[in-house]
Amino acid sequence: MKYLHTMVRVTDLEASLRFYRDALGLEVVRRKDYPQGRFTLVYLAAPGDAGAELELTHNWDPEAYTGGRNFGHLAYAVEDIYALCRRLQAQGVTINRPPRDGHMAFVRSPDNISIELLQAGNPLPPEEPWMSMPNTGSW
Repeated sequence: MKYLHTMVRVTDLEASLRFYRDALGLEVVRRKDYPQGRFTLVYLAAPGDAGAELELTHNWDPEAYTGGRNFGHLAYAVEDIYALCRRLQAQGVTINRPPRDGHMAFVRSPDNISIELLQAGNPLPPEEPWMSMPNTGSW
């Protein structure tokens, strides 16, 4: 058995790519449009980790997706949680659970998918503005 990917449906593919690719830093592995089925699949992976893919499924016909906490979250180990959170903020992403402990943060995608960010290795020393930053919304 081998893990292949996690699929999430997205309502706005370009907004989702700005989040997952441009802000979060995932790389597009492949993309395929299916005109006959009226959908697009985009596979992304963390740099150097193509074996664990995220599949974005964009149905061309508008559809409302309702999410529940039963999905849980996607999780990524990151080299510098503070640098990534600064980059995400610069891209307009809300840090729902700041990395006050230098170890864990949560953000949400444009489709409200919860993303957990974990500092690789040992936690970084706590620092401002993260130590004093409150939670925002749900994560």
